Parts: sequence; structure tokens; C-alpha cells
Amino acid sequence: MRALSVRGLGVDLGGRAVLRDVDLEIDAGELVGLIGPNGAGKTTLLRAVLGLIPAVAGAVEHAGAPDSPDAGGPRARRPGRAGVGTSIGYVPQRHEFAWDFPMSVRDAVLGAITVRLGLLARPRIAHHRAVERALARTGMSDLGDRPVGELSGGQRQRVLVARALALEPSVLLLDEPFTGLDMPTQELLMDLFRDLAGEGCAVLMTTHDLIGARAQCDRLYLVNRTVVASGTPAELSDADTWIRTFAVRPDNPLLAALGVS
Repeated sequence: MRALSVRGLGVDLGGRAVLRDVDLEIDAGELVGLIGPNGAGKTTLLRAVLGLIPAVAGAVEHAGAPDSPDAGGPRARRPGRAGVGTSIGYVPQRHEFAWDFPMSVRDAVLGAITVRLGLLARPRIAHHRAVERALARTGMSDLGDRPVGELSGGQRQRVLVARALALEPSVLLLDEPFTGLDMPTQELLMDLFRDLAGEGCAVLMTTHDLIGARAQCDRLYLVNRTVVASGTPAELSDADTWIRTFAVRPDNPLLAALGVS
């Protein structure tokens, strides 16, 4: 089942075109990598899907959340309309969260639900149970009462993932989830993302770990202001595609490391 569809998306920032004619589709149960150089528009694309940045062209559709009136059907959002349904979870880069705010890990995760509910609504028992499930899945249950300011980098990343999982999303957007993490934490999170995809969640992840993305993702989108190419890792074996995406020379060692020719 199609979980997320982006058609003809265009975004301008500061009077210049950042994205043009972006087409992207993800099915339920897929782990998809969004790959490109710095400044290629990857984060902008995620934020445009979320409605946090207005688009100048195109449309975004995603599956309705289970508790929405149109459950089971697509939700369409025209460019410029803010907000998304409750079926999308988002894990931003760590610097986007206020880690110096005095709150516990558990309160930080619950806060993601509170924002979705609105200021006048109070979390119900089901929401608190969702928080505990999210903490358990990210290995943070034992740290639920710890202030977020006392966490390590890897623990902070797991808090951000738990915040997204507490919403029980059908689509999960991840913005550079492995940056600055040690290898055991990267492996823990990648295993979790693969498990989520196996359970039917559609996972879209930006990452600079090109080798890891080729090894773990079901499909890849190579992006540099537009979609340069897309396909399974095996299908993206032409070195010229990677050269055009990253603007590197044919003798760049990155190409050999990726095993493309």
C-alpha cells in the first residue's frame, strides 16, 4: 500500500529554488534512503512533506491515520498548507531540540503527543502507554526519569526516536539519525528502523552513511535539488549516477567504496 507520495514538489527559500519537480513514493513496509550532498535539499524535502516549509508547486499525499475520519484513504495536502495528519512521525537533527529545558526523558517523549493533542487536551491512559512502549523500543525505559540535559549524544538521539514512535506513525521521517553516534548505537537504531519497516511502517531516512544505506535500505533516492535517480541499491550501480549527484571526479575513492562502476 502506498504510504507517502510526493508529486512535482517545488520549494523556494530566500528567493532561490531549493527543490524542483521532486517525485517520490514510499510503500508501507519500506526503508528508503534519501541521499545527496550538503545543500542538496534533503532536510528541506522532509520539512516540506511535514508542512513546516511552504511549497510553491506539487502535492503531498499520505495514508490516513487509524483514528482519522478518512482512515484507509489518502490525505492530500496542497502546497502552503501547514500541518500533517497524525500518521507521520518526524525525527529531526539533535540540535533542533531544546536539551537544556528542565524535563525528564519520559516528559520529553510525552511532549510529542501533547503537541499533537493541542494545549487544551490532556493525554489519556492510552497515550501514556504509547510513551512506555516507545521508551522500551528505544532502550530508554530505565532512563525515563533522568533529565534530558544529562543524556549522552546517543541517548538523546534515542529520545528523539522515542518521541516519534510514541505517535505510533505509519510514516516515519528521519533526518540524519546517525550523525555523531558510535557504531553500537548506529546498529541499534538501524535494527529498530528495519524492524519498524518489517511491521509495516514506511521509513524515509536522510543519511550521509552511503555504504550503510546501500547495505540496509530497500530503495534509494539520489537527490540534488531534484531526484537524480532512484531504485534499489543493485539498480543504482552506475558510477555516473553518483558522480552527477555528488559532483565528484570519476577517480574519487568514494565510488570504489560504494562498489559502483
